Amino acid sequence: MAYLVELSREAETEVLEAFVWKGERSMEQANRWYNGLMDALNSLEEHPKRCALAPEDTTFREEIRQLLYGKGRDVYRILFTVRGVVVSILHVRHAAQKPLAPPDEGSG
Repeated sequence: MAYLVELSREAETEVLEAFVWKGERSMEQANRWYNGLMDALNSLEEHPKRCALAPEDTTFREEIRQLLYGKGRDVYRILFTVRGVVVSILHVRHAAQKPLAPPDEGSG
């Protein structure tokens, strides 16, 4: 079964920010990182539920999974949900960042 992978605006922004940050240091490395990230995202078209539940899964109502991308100190967590045949990429965050907190239940 093939899934459709969609990036949220937040995830797109996070990818762009990481790319720009890496590009300021080495455009070659930034391009290599970006191309590898796209390959990782595209891998979610097949068997996205192979990925482990994210630490955030216990604090959100919806199942949150993660795919780790990178190595050493440069690992990113691709946080996503699976809704039917759609894999929704919620965030792309450096592994050193704190886990996400759910939005305040009283707001909105």
